[in-house]
Parts: sequence; C-alpha cells; structure tokens
Amino acid sequence: MQSVQPGPLVGMSALLLLLGALDETVGVSGWGWLVGVASGAIINVLLARGLERSNMGGLGPANRITLTRAMLVCGVAALAVDSFSRPAPSATFLALTVVALVLDAVDGRVARLTGATSRLGARFDMEVDAFLILLLSVYVGRTIGAWVLAIGIARYVFVAARLLVPWMRATVPPRRWCKVVAAIQGVALALVAADVLPRPFAILLVGVSLALLAESFGREGWELRRMGAPGPVARTALSTAGVRAHG
Repeated sequence: MQSVQPGPLVGMSALLLLLGALDETVGVSGWGWLVGVASGAIINVLLARGLERSNMGGLGPANRITLTRAMLVCGVAALAVDSFSRPAPSATFLALTVVALVLDAVDGRVARLTGATSRLGARFDMEVDAFLILLLSVYVGRTIGAWVLAIGIARYVFVAARLLVPWMRATVPPRRWCKVVAAIQGVALALVAADVLPRPFAILLVGVSLALLAESFGREGWELRRMGAPGPVARTALSTAGVRAHG
C-alpha cells in the first residue's frame, strides 16, 4: 500500500487557508475559488506522484519552499481570474507575486546549501516558474494586449514540440542564460502588473522581454536541431534525455 505523502496534504491545506484569507480581505469569486483550488489540487497530486516515483521519503527544506511558492501562485491564479470580472486588488496581487518571485531565488540556494538537489526539485521549481509567468502574462495582457500571452505559453509550446518532434528530444548543456531570461520575464511582468510605468515604457519592457525569450528558445532549438541529427551524437543525447526547459 502506498503511503500518503504529508507534504502535498499540508500544501493543499495551506492553500485553502490562503484563499479563505483572501476572501475575507479582498473577496474571491466562485470562479476564483474554483481555479485556485483546481490549480492547487493538480500541483499537489502531481507532486505526490513525483515523490512516489522518485522514492523520496518526503519534502526537503528546498522543496517545502517551492511548495509554499506554488500555493502562493495558486492564490495569484484566483485573483487573476477575478480580474476579468471586477477591479483587481492590485496591491494584494502584487504582494503575492513579489513573495513568489523572491522565494524563487531562495529555494535553489537552500537546495545547494543543504545538498538536497534533485531532478524532482528542479522540475517542480521549473513548473511553478512557468505557471506564474503564464498567469502574469494573462493578467498583463488585459491592458497591454493579447500578444503578451506569447511569453506565458512559449515554454509550453516548446515542451509540446519536444514531444512531437524526435530531434528536439536531445539534451543540450545547461545554460545559465535560460534562468536569467526566465527571471527577467517574471520581474518585467510584475513591474507592468504593478502599473507603475507609463504605457509606452510598459509595452517596450514587455516587448524586450519577449525578444529575449524568443532568442533563448531559438538558440536552444538550434542546438537541439544540431545535436538531434541522425548519428551517434543524437543517440547518446537521447539516452540521457530529461525534459529541461527555461525557468
């Protein structure tokens, strides 16, 4: 019999408390509750499955921080949905976003300091990053334009392409630039969401961020195409393949 992982259960409980607190302070609609709870349930179920498959006894300190960040992002999801039907509580939305972005710089450092790095932890961190950027692009797209959604969906399109195109399943050496570009997306979108920049500067900032993202994905796609050509190099790369994406 598989044991129940306490980490995801605690995470889901914390999310319900967070949504309740948000409901009391700024109000959360039925749709906001639905999206927030559904997001949290999906994240925690996938996390529990990952823990079981990796034979990890539980969440380490770094993964606990990432789980905290993930539940904050689910709160952001609830507020983002509500922003389409009523004025958004910008201060609360921004506060959750900033804390989630700050914790993104903490969990990786804690993992390295404690020697608790793992494929599961790296993937968990990456998926939370991608989800937050998607939500921010949806939120900012309401005022800047739908083209901003390209930032949020770029990573998911890239992953889908890797599933469909054989040569994209090769692996390339990790590049720190990918992480830098992902951080730029989060900070830029958060600044625009805060509505502290004149509209022309906001559009320029998001446009530059999108250009950097396109360059980063484009370079990785080029490297994958080169390494995925038929031959021993491709077979060696595929034999050690793991899904690695920006963020």
